[in-house]
Amino acid sequence: MTLVQFLDYVAVFVFALTGALTASRAQLDIVGFLFVACLTAVGGGTVRDVVLNRDAVFWIADPGYIAVACVGAVGVFFTAHLLESRLKTLIWLDALAMAVAVPVGVAVARRMGFDWPVLLMMGVVTATLGGLARDVVCNEVPLVLKARDLYATAALTGAGANVAAFALTGDAILATLACGLTCFGLRAGSIALGWQAPVYKARPPRR
Repeated sequence: MTLVQFLDYVAVFVFALTGALTASRAQLDIVGFLFVACLTAVGGGTVRDVVLNRDAVFWIADPGYIAVACVGAVGVFFTAHLLESRLKTLIWLDALAMAVAVPVGVAVARRMGFDWPVLLMMGVVTATLGGLARDVVCNEVPLVLKARDLYATAALTGAGANVAAFALTGDAILATLACGLTCFGLRAGSIALGWQAPVYKARPPRR
């Protein structure tokens, strides 16, 4: 198993946990847990593979990803009630999943020979679209769209760190590490310290 495959499995599992936690907040049944967990786990990677015209979508080529997501969903179904704050746990797990998913998206695009703009976009897509689908399906405000929250910004910056580190060193492992630390550091700062991105402030029109 390569480093990218290992990270992909980790991202799928952790994203599945966030999907199942969101399902618990929506008080869904076990089938709902499985659906939301799998949607969250493979949503971003599916869009990535379709857009890049990959030979096969990753979880179709290897159904083990779905099995991993289902294990996470079932585990949360029986343990979610033990968590003191499911929302707080969800947010931190989502930050961890992002830190793993962004370098996977960048690595997949790089292996297919795409240039850096595509690498940046695929890093963001892989890390955000599954969570976006999760929140929309469960009728919650998507984390990626919350005002003044470093989410897509963290993913894009992390992808940029990956591209820059690889260009400077040619070391894929170092680039992956730089990407993951950047993503998680920015998300952690946003969650724990209130770091915010500038937002547009509407002004009255000029006459």
